[in-house]
Amino acid sequence: MKKISLFYLLSICLILISNLANSQIIFDTPLSNRVVEYNIDANLDVDKKLIVAKMKVSWINNSTDTISELQFHTYMNAFKNTASTFITESGGQLRSNSIDVNDEMAWGWIDIKKIILPNGKDITSSHKYIQPDDGNTADQTVISLRLPRRVAPGKKVTLDIYFNVKLPKVFARAGYSNNFFLVGQWFPKLGVFEKNEKGIYAWNCHQYHANSEFYADFGVYDVNITLPDSYVVGATGGLQSEKDNKDGTKTYKYRAEDVIDFAWTASEFFQVKEYDWKGVKVRILLQPEHFGLADRHTFALNAALDYFEKHIAKYPYKNLTVVDPPVGGMGAGGMEYPTFITAGTFKHIPKGVKMTEMVVIHEFGHQYFMGIIATNEFEEAWLDEGINSYMETRIMDETYGFNNSLIDFLGIRIGDGEIQRAGYVYGGASKIAETYHKSWEYTDGGYGVMSYNKPATFLMTLDNLIGRENMDKIMKKYYRDFSFKHPKTQDFIDIVNEVVKTELGDKFEDMNWFFDQVLYQTVTCDYEAKSISNHKLVGFTGAFDSGKNKNFKTADHSKNNYTSTVLLRRNGEMIMPVEILIEFDDGDKVIKEWDGKSRTHKLTFNGGRKVVSVVIDPYKKNLMDTNILNNSKVLDQEKIGILKYVFKFLFRLQNLLQTISFFA
Repeated sequence: MKKISLFYLLSICLILISNLANSQIIFDTPLSNRVVEYNIDANLDVDKKLIVAKMKVSWINNSTDTISELQFHTYMNAFKNTASTFITESGGQLRSNSIDVNDEMAWGWIDIKKIILPNGKDITSSHKYIQPDDGNTADQTVISLRLPRRVAPGKKVTLDIYFNVKLPKVFARAGYSNNFFLVGQWFPKLGVFEKNEKGIYAWNCHQYHANSEFYADFGVYDVNITLPDSYVVGATGGLQSEKDNKDGTKTYKYRAEDVIDFAWTASEFFQVKEYDWKGVKVRILLQPEHFGLADRHTFALNAALDYFEKHIAKYPYKNLTVVDPPVGGMGAGGMEYPTFITAGTFKHIPKGVKMTEMVVIHEFGHQYFMGIIATNEFEEAWLDEGINSYMETRIMDETYGFNNSLIDFLGIRIGDGEIQRAGYVYGGASKIAETYHKSWEYTDGGYGVMSYNKPATFLMTLDNLIGRENMDKIMKKYYRDFSFKHPKTQDFIDIVNEVVKTELGDKFEDMNWFFDQVLYQTVTCDYEAKSISNHKLVGFTGAFDSGKNKNFKTADHSKNNYTSTVLLRRNGEMIMPVEILIEFDDGDKVIKEWDGKSRTHKLTFNGGRKVVSVVIDPYKKNLMDTNILNNSKVLDQEKIGILKYVFKFLFRLQNLLQTISFFA
């Protein structure tokens, strides 16, 4: 046996360590169950806007059932014709963009060419399009694949799939704009095989709807992307290698682990800013005219990374890419994919208008709720969009200032939290549907308000009721218990109840009463300070016994005695505990508590002073109250009359700004 030198052993060790550091692959401890594995080779024809691809996909049956069918999302077929469910529901318009039906290059699709088993058997003919949600036979965004051999529990099935993707002109999340490509939801992606509401294992594989986003299992992706060597590329996961093909093209190899999706982008014009955040390699891909805004992107992103680390958990991945779409591709802006987000900005956007920062922070937050906790965006959008909007509000308000975190320009100062509340108050959706609703079932509107603004508002209200420290305990436990696990609404409520009972058991037994109203009902909240009356006591003091007792006292006219009554009213159906601030004419103030249950509530005070004002919810804890203009009452109404008109104007302005600032 040859003697191995110490130098040789050290060299081998250094090579292994180097590979481990660069690849982020070897010996990693899995964060998820890694149900699926994708190996994809994709070649992009930038002129035809066409991807020619082949994919080896392996799926493990983690259920207790034996299955004979796989279901895949073929999302790109949403852009195939005017009769698809997506186009029908959206009317061909989404995110302030529309599809030009007369432009043949505007359409997109995915074409399954061949499906092969490991033994070489061709089972392409075994797939068919299905429409599990609406029965629209023109919709081709889900396929069912019958397998010749059943897959037992714990066993794996592997397929080779050959497919082509024609990218649409971007108007809704993915596609192309001239030489810019945002490639998302582009490959045949397996649905989730899980227990349904009846406790039966079934495929959760919904069609692509105008409102809904996505849901998938955790897995590992190895993706090779080949395209002209003049293009800058960014993608989910980490870049493993670049290969110059000596024909004017390059192949980029990416790997991503413990993620639910894979997206990528390419452009000839990207300018790149790279830096390290606590071991995370951050890449920001900016349009040349926006490179001067790189620091604003960086500051916002770092604020989000730091805030989530402090209040929930450290970002667990090693890579993060931020994409700035061109003006013509803004339909791809404001989107989230694992380790990969798209933002959006304008060249001359003032520093006092923090739309860029808001989008960066919001989309980063999705890394946790969409990507890591990975709730079902089809069926329970509020668990992602709503909780994320709540965290966005916290970060924006605490980073940039509570009263001016979104707008501080030309004398107008508006906070992000105010915009969320204004969207809820003026969005007009509270009576249309419940928040707990499948996304495509908002047939009469309201998806945005009920999935973003209202949940953000009721979670801030919950925060105010139980305290920020307890809210952080909830969010940390939610992440700790359900990261990489697909929790549902009841899982979140159970954690809220557990923390509240432990920390506030003397005040709240649970918060079911709260969620029953804000999630499962369409009730609205409105508490009103109806009136103040002060009656001066004149005449005798003490008892009067019709002359039998002559030892009574006459009134002391040198001292005033009053009976003061405050009348409060609950106009809405929602019941919330509220605090009442009472002010007297001597400047003294007292706080009273009301459980808010009765339709009317009277407070009575006797003594030598008058009540001059009353304010319901003086510390603005109950953000669900849709009309705060009637929360106060003072004896001299003229002093506050003009303020009511000012407040009304500001709320209408907030509503307008909320409308134009809507991002997914």
